[in-house]
Amino acid sequence: MERTHPLDKFHYCPVCGSGAFIINNVKSKKCSHCGFTYYANPSSATAAFIIRNGCLLVARRAKEPAKGTLDLPGGFVDMDETVEEGMMREIREETGLEARSLHYLFSLPNLYEYSGMIIHTLDMFFTAEVDDDAVAHADDDAASLQWIPLSEVQPAHFGLNSIRRGVERFIKELLPRP
Repeated sequence: MERTHPLDKFHYCPVCGSGAFIINNVKSKKCSHCGFTYYANPSSATAAFIIRNGCLLVARRAKEPAKGTLDLPGGFVDMDETVEEGMMREIREETGLEARSLHYLFSLPNLYEYSGMIIHTLDMFFTAEVDDDAVAHADDDAASLQWIPLSEVQPAHFGLNSIRRGVERFIKELLPRP
């Protein structure tokens, strides 16, 4: 993915409409007409490792980017919700499961292509506990769900860069050992 200025598609000042909206530094543009400065900060995103009976719950992506590849339940945090609330909502929306508890693991920066733009994200990874008898069903951004034995999880099958790196890290550093 080509790295360009995060605001390269923004040509006009959002305050005064001037075309004098120029690069100020690596993450901002400034209007030389009215003085407004806009910073492109990362969007918050989440991903959950849901493990039951030695298997990891994975989704098959229903939409681009990386449509058809494996993914973890998760997504963007909405305004006015905490990261934990966003993680719980995404699990519910994509799997129909209610998480009993979350445990924060780590975060990774990411570049996510959406609508022809590169969105900088900060992806936060959690483990989530669900009831043993709860039945998962795919919805929202998930085309399908499957439980994969932890010993058979292949990071290369995950299409999004940060999710693939997160799965690699989880397997290498954090995977519960028998």
